[in-house]
Amino acid sequence: MRPLAIATAVLSFASAAVCVEKGNLTKPLTSKLILPSTFRPAQNFKNANLVHIINLEKSYPKESINVVIENVASTPQDEYFIPFTSQQMATIGGLEVKDRKNPESPFDTQFYRIHLPAPLAPKAQQTLGISFYYLSALNPLPATIAQADKQYLVYTFSAYCQSAYDTLKQKTEVKFPSTTVPEYTIVPGTKGSPESPQKQGSKFTYGSYGEVPAGAVEPVKVRYEFTKPLIHVSELERDIEVSHWGGNIAFEERYIMTNRAANLSKQFSRVEWASQTYYNPPSTAVKELRFPLRVGSLEPYFTDVIGNVSTSRFRSNRREANLEIKPRYPVFGGWNYPFRVGWNADLKKYLRKLSGGEGYILNVPFLEGPKQPEGIEYEHIELRVILPEGAENVQYSTTVPLISASTSLHRTFMDTTGRTALTLTAINIVDDLRDRELILFPETIGDVCDIFELVRCGVGNWQSGCHNKEQAILEEFWEAYMYSYSDAM
Repeated sequence: MRPLAIATAVLSFASAAVCVEKGNLTKPLTSKLILPSTFRPAQNFKNANLVHIINLEKSYPKESINVVIENVASTPQDEYFIPFTSQQMATIGGLEVKDRKNPESPFDTQFYRIHLPAPLAPKAQQTLGISFYYLSALNPLPATIAQADKQYLVYTFSAYCQSAYDTLKQKTEVKFPSTTVPEYTIVPGTKGSPESPQKQGSKFTYGSYGEVPAGAVEPVKVRYEFTKPLIHVSELERDIEVSHWGGNIAFEERYIMTNRAANLSKQFSRVEWASQTYYNPPSTAVKELRFPLRVGSLEPYFTDVIGNVSTSRFRSNRREANLEIKPRYPVFGGWNYPFRVGWNADLKKYLRKLSGGEGYILNVPFLEGPKQPEGIEYEHIELRVILPEGAENVQYSTTVPLISASTSLHRTFMDTTGRTALTLTAINIVDDLRDRELILFPETIGDVCDIFELVRCGVGNWQSGCHNKEQAILEEFWEAYMYSYSDAM
């Protein structure tokens, strides 16, 4: 399904309904609706069939709900509610809703309330696909292990999918990273359903179950092997600077990274680590991070609080560009590692001129970052896009759920009035959303680019010894520019 067909929601505000508008600074980004504590959705729907899928193959759980809803009311209905506990609300992220039969229909999602694209007629059915993530939801047990020990994680969920409506038929599937699941809850069989779970390789199935009333839960706890790091980025600051001088776009990302894996029970041994590195066994330590960059990226750098880090490798060709970095030390459970990476790219690959009119469109990834098999979760992301001087009334569009957006002035060398900077903030994001597009529509960037294109042409003419009308315009512009710059200083 196409990503633009989804509706997104930020579910981090307890007791509040949050609606994230789709990228337009002329409209309010969020709106809140306070609901009473006694609120219960009207029983206008029933879940005719529901499949609940829990994916534990990465360092964060991903849950998907495929449900056939049926309107049991006597009038058309367009509001469907999804319940979450307050603990879940604090860590949920990336909630997306799709119409399985019509993925192009837009949705407006608020707090666990979904507005259907069109009211559902009485006795009519519609299939929804709902997916979301939980951050910091996996906990190692035991909490401390030896340097070379295996790691086991614990996750708690309900065999009955949480729903605000009666469910006629349902089952829950759990996908593990391996077949090593030493502990799990067994749900006794009931009339019409056998004992659960049923095992098939690394997949467990709870159910199927017959009719289940609204709000029913069946607690389940599983403990499984996951000898990989739990990479958690508490803060990511990402800057994208568009140059109006040399046709360059610069990227810089500043990370505060933590490994949430089990802590070491003894002091770290460099000798033991060096002897194990030769065999490359599974480890809970972060040894390497891989950044797949856009083709044409160049001049990367990798630094931390000490300075430049030389343990990095950059490979670039016509088909790919990969930056591989190694921290100064293996990052074990409970350890932190702040660092920054950056690179440049050709602006032509991201900026294009509007056809049939003036102005430009800037298309950049909202999130790039490392791509790891175990996955990465981001608690807080601040993206800042710095545009050329003169860009105004910046409009934007993205499918990443946001909590705030603002514009400001960024001043640097040779600036007069300052450059427009768009700052977007998101929370509870995972690496599955990497490469989601951010599209900007600044109104006057075209004029600014044209001016500095004239500067580059004029410099070329001076070097060749030619004098024409364009040079006179250039000289007049340059004198005015330097005069205004001296006043600003």
